[in-house]
This record gives sequence, C-alpha cells and structure tokens, in this order.
Amino acid sequence: MEKVLVGMSGGVDSSVTAALLKNDGYEVLGLTLNLFGNDETASNDAKSVCDALEIEHKTADLKNEFKALVIDDFINEYINGRTPNPCIVCNKKIKFGEMLNLADRFGCDKIATGHYAKIIQKDGRYLLFKADDKAKDQSYVLYCLNQEQLSRVLLPLAIHSKTEVREVADSLNLSNANKKDSQDICFVPDGDYAAFIEKTADFVSNTGDYLDVNGKVLGKHKGVIRYTIGQRKGLGIALGKPAFVISKNPETNQVVIGDEEHLFYKKVYVENVNFIPFDTLENEMKVCCKLRYRHTEQPAVIKLYKNGVLVEFDEPQRAPSAGQAAVFYDGDMVVGGGVIVSGIE
Repeated sequence: MEKVLVGMSGGVDSSVTAALLKNDGYEVLGLTLNLFGNDETASNDAKSVCDALEIEHKTADLKNEFKALVIDDFINEYINGRTPNPCIVCNKKIKFGEMLNLADRFGCDKIATGHYAKIIQKDGRYLLFKADDKAKDQSYVLYCLNQEQLSRVLLPLAIHSKTEVREVADSLNLSNANKKDSQDICFVPDGDYAAFIEKTADFVSNTGDYLDVNGKVLGKHKGVIRYTIGQRKGLGIALGKPAFVISKNPETNQVVIGDEEHLFYKKVYVENVNFIPFDTLENEMKVCCKLRYRHTEQPAVIKLYKNGVLVEFDEPQRAPSAGQAAVFYDGDMVVGGGVIVSGIE
C-alpha cells in the first residue's frame, strides 16, 4: 500500500483530496504547513477533517523557509519594479519542494494537493494537463514543476468539478464542506502590497515623477511599488483623458503613463523557462499562451531567444508584466512556461 502525504490547508479541496485517496486504498497522512502568521484555524480545520476520515494529521512549521523563499522574493521583485506571482514560487519551492522532503522524512511515497490539474505518464515522461473543470483549472501555477516532482504528485481533483467536490464533502459530513475558497495572497489578505512591503522590509517608497512616453514630466506619483502595468485607477493625476501605467523604473523612481495603445505588444521575452514534455525546445512551436492567471490564452509561436524564449503572438497582447508567468499550452497539455522579462516592440 502506497503512503501519501496530503497537504491540507483546512479547505474543502484538500479535504476531499484526502478522502478520495483513502477511498482508493492509499495510506493517507494529512499535513498542514504553517507558513505565515499565527492562524490556528487552518490547522484546526484540517485536524477536524482528519479525525472524521480517521487518518493521522501532522503539522510542520515552515515559516522561516516561506519567508526566505517566497515573501523575501515577493518583496525584492516589487522593489525592483516587477510584478511577481508568489503562488507559483510557493508551489515550486514549498508545496512541491519542502513538502517532498517532509514526505521522505515521514516515509511517504508520494504527495498530493487539492490543485485542479492533471498529471499523465506517457512514454516515460510525466505530463501536465488542464483539469476537466476548466473553470477551476490551476495548471497555470504548476508549470514550473520538474519531472522528479511530477512523478511523485497525485492530483485526484483532476476529473472533478467544484460542485462535485463540495457534494463529496457534504456526503462525508465534513465540517468545511461549505467553506469559502481563499482568493487573496495569504500573507497580504487585504491586498495592500505596498503597505505590506514598507512594513515588512522597512522600506520607504518615495514619491517621484510621472512621465509621458516622450519623457515629459506630468506630475508626481506616490511610489513605484504602488503601481502595476496597465493600471488606470488610483493614479491621482488628471490629464483630461484616460491614462494607464505603461512602465516603471525603480532606479530613477519614475512611472511612465500614457494611452492604452502603448500597452500592447506582439512579442514577449521570457526567461527561466521550464519545459515539461521535453528538456528543451529544438524548433519553433505553435502554442497558446497565457500571460496572467486570468488571461485568456492566445495563439502564438515560441522559439529559443537569448537566454530564454521569444513568444510571438498572432495579435498584440495587453500589458505583459515583468515578473509574471507566461505559460504555454498545446491543447490541454502544458508545454511549459517562464518569467516575463519584457514586451518587445
């Protein structure tokens, strides 16, 4: 009997994941990772579910690792003018990194999470696909997993819809069957990234110049970390027409604003690329690409370029943001992805 370590956040998805695996005959061990703050609710909820399912529950304190690998990276990226996705970093280094180390310590063969995505083994390679429930699909945030990680991960929610998951939880009388999904970055629940960075890093984001695309000073901004590419609201400047954040330069403490047309790029340069079906890209390839989690994937061609990949879209795309992930798909299969460096004219 294989032993599986299930990451349990206290939510319904990870709870049903544990239930489904136990029903399939696995020996299941529930694990709650303490990553940030002192919130005991998640651990208590997970413990309650494990008791109901009659499986063992453990906790692991990874606050130091989470701060060093995820929070500090998030802060550094923002300060340097990029827009990071900390959930992707957390998946790579914590949930599918440190957790695999814990699995070895606890004598577990595999790990499992409540992510909605699908892993299929074919011709000796582990491939990542979208979940059957496309509305809940989370393959975008898993593009960075390597073959070793994919070979040891089980994702039982791949074939289930969210409605089905709640029905399973309800049928088992789990206490969190109707618990709401978390939407925000866990360590910035109020969404005020700038305030979090200034407090946590003891960093002061000084006011600076707004420039137009020709370098003309238009006014003063409130600090580079308070703005994201494509932002329109909250700029605090009246130009008599809609204005958008086009780019920002933390070194000169300047934010460029302009018309929306300046946000569109047909080519995007991506680095730190991870491919899943193969080790490297040999020939250019037609794919569909997402530039953000909520971005509708668009037809493109990818090819090797400099230290990464050049993505050339059929049509220009709005606001590719440095630090965000570009993820490539071939149908439902994840080809890979990487971190956006810049749009190219």
